[in-house]
Amino acid sequence: MTERAAQSAVLRVADLNERRPTRFDLTFAPQDIDQLVRDLDLIALKKPRFQGELRAEGKSEWVLQAKFGATVQQPCVVTLDPVTTRIDETITRRFIPADRITGQEDDEGEIEINSDDTLEPLEQVFDLPRIFAEALALALPDYPRSTDDPAAPQVFAQDGVVPMTDEDAKPFAALAALKAKLEKDT
Repeated sequence: MTERAAQSAVLRVADLNERRPTRFDLTFAPQDIDQLVRDLDLIALKKPRFQGELRAEGKSEWVLQAKFGATVQQPCVVTLDPVTTRIDETITRRFIPADRITGQEDDEGEIEINSDDTLEPLEQVFDLPRIFAEALALALPDYPRSTDDPAAPQVFAQDGVVPMTDEDAKPFAALAALKAKLEKDT
């Protein structure tokens, strides 16, 4: 049996049961969606969803496993036309005491940084909307492109002339064509 998180989207660590997972299913109010649109520089955000569970692991660690999704609209990097993308992903975050995340100095005075990107410092609360916003920001396309992008490859030639493409301009394209012609003549 698991506990369902209360209506609050911010969960205090002290209030969570360490023996059973705490499930959550976060939906967003219109004003929260508007704030995410502004914060992430989006045109629109539809159907944001964040659901999963938090569970204690060991004496001082917590693990969040969740699925999140949203339909986002961003401006095309070239034309500024709206580009719509559906994002559905799964995330895992491990919350541990902050002193265990920072690097340790070795014998030579160098600090070794932990390469585990799922680690987060454990705080007094789990701010689920903030975790969702961070995960969504990381999942957004870096350079959204419209299908009407004028920078897409275009081919021009006079009537009756086969246009040269980017493929033809490759260094070995001419050799391949010559080889094919020689094989054909033999």
